[in-house]
Amino acid sequence: MSDVRARLSTLWTVVIFTMLYADVLSFLDAGFLRGLMAGHAEGVTVTPLLLVGSAIMVEIPIAMVVLSRVLKPAATRRVTLVAAPLTAAFVIGGGSAKPHYLLLAAVEVLCLAAILRQAWRMDTSPTVNRPAG
Repeated sequence: MSDVRARLSTLWTVVIFTMLYADVLSFLDAGFLRGLMAGHAEGVTVTPLLLVGSAIMVEIPIAMVVLSRVLKPAATRRVTLVAAPLTAAFVIGGGSAKPHYLLLAAVEVLCLAAILRQAWRMDTSPTVNRPAG
């Protein structure tokens, strides 16, 4: 069981680092930075509400790194089956058509698919502690 938890936590870590790196690379684009300085991100007005929404969506994979390790298997499965599609929707819907973003988004979506597969297949039956011997 802990092996599945470790894999889930590791995959969520890969997702969050890839998301962050996609943002870092976007900041290296002068046109994107000029737009941000003017209050727009690729045609979308940057508002406090947009920033809060983005923070919540990025917090999901961050929280899942820990929750994958500490929740009981059945709860881990349920939370993961909600968190992974939500994160995928954020990656796909909130992204860019720039080549670097498309590549990194593909990695994120593949990791999220692996997370879903692991969660779907994980054993959620209660474990029985048996005496050694």
